[in-house]
Amino acid sequence: MPMTYASVAVPESAIPRASSPIFQHLLDSYASETNKVISVWREFRPDDLSFLPHPKSSSVEDIMKHQLLSERRFFGEFLGSPEPAPAEVLPQSASPEAYAQRMLDLALPRLAYFAPKDEAWWMEIVPFFDVTRQRIWILWRRVLHTAHHRTQLTVYLRLLGKKVPATYGPTADVSWQEADPTTTVEAAGRR
Repeated sequence: MPMTYASVAVPESAIPRASSPIFQHLLDSYASETNKVISVWREFRPDDLSFLPHPKSSSVEDIMKHQLLSERRFFGEFLGSPEPAPAEVLPQSASPEAYAQRMLDLALPRLAYFAPKDEAWWMEIVPFFDVTRQRIWILWRRVLHTAHHRTQLTVYLRLLGKKVPATYGPTADVSWQEADPTTTVEAAGRR
């Protein structure tokens, strides 16, 4: 039995086809990471938003806000996608579901924006903070930045005693019969 997610915010049918098949992985990866983030965010309850594991840590809500705002900056400033004004990025109400819905609402137009881009566009070197990078590098950097913050919040879920959803594979809370995690030397040697 293959891995299935309890909730998929961006179904495969909603991911547009890239104009060049070699770049489809970019759209698929961004949609997949969006799904993973939303599945983690939906495990929190409204009263969890102020939780922080240490006084120097960011709260759950701070991380959600940062995710939405920093994606807006990456995509708008560095990749040129049409984005709402910064003051319009955050949801009207502060709840995990509202943050998750806002992430989805912002992600779908980005997928449509990226789909027609060709090789010359993706490979073009553009400003990125105080350096220059290819647009494809900037998108991958965004995906990695997103994974970092998603991982922070999976740790917060564990510290709060909440279920950690499956994202890349099974967790202590979510598994399935044919799950084959690589947790031993023998498993690492399988081909």
